Amino acid sequence: MRAARFTVTAAILGALALPVLSAPSAVAAPAEVPASAPTSRPCDRLGPWVIGAKAVTIRSKATSKSTARGVLYRGHKFTVHKTYGNWHYITDKTTGVKGWVSGSYVYRDVYFCLD
Repeated sequence: MRAARFTVTAAILGALALPVLSAPSAVAAPAEVPASAPTSRPCDRLGPWVIGAKAVTIRSKATSKSTARGVLYRGHKFTVHKTYGNWHYITDKTTGVKGWVSGSYVYRDVYFCLD
């Protein structure tokens, strides 16, 4: 009688263990981030426009030989409307002067991350 009891117990335990042993292990697929998804890392976005000199001449055309319209000083707020080669068409928000400035002196700040 004791042997029959052991056989039934082993059969029940085997039946219970079978789904656990034969079940495939779950593996999470890597999440894909869409290209348009916003990111919170500063190294994944462009920085602000900055002036890399004390002052930059605002010109009437995208050339250093064109007429000067004004001066963009460091600390002035400005908007970049378009870019042509290494020149940017801007509006100096402090003075209201519009014109071209060299990309050698006005450029985007660069963020980078060390992972």
